[in-house]
Amino acid sequence: MATCDVCGNDYWMSFEVRTTGGGAYTFDSFECAIQRLAPRCEHCDCRIIGHGVEVQGRFFCCAHCARSADRLGAEIKDTVGAHPG
Repeated sequence: MATCDVCGNDYWMSFEVRTTGGGAYTFDSFECAIQRLAPRCEHCDCRIIGHGVEVQGRFFCCAHCARSADRLGAEIKDTVGAHPG
């Protein structure tokens, strides 16, 4: 058994995540892994779990938040589900 780095739960189904930077973390759930590893949107402060948007080294959960933050993302087009023609 291993102890979760976030909540301290000692759980027989804990798992380890290794990052490309050399970090190693133990979690008892995806929820704890998200709390420790997922970045936060610089506009609305939610956890970025999907692809997100990066503008000039700043991270946002969506194109709307990127466009809303200091006009950094004015040129971003949110095209999810849009027909290309």
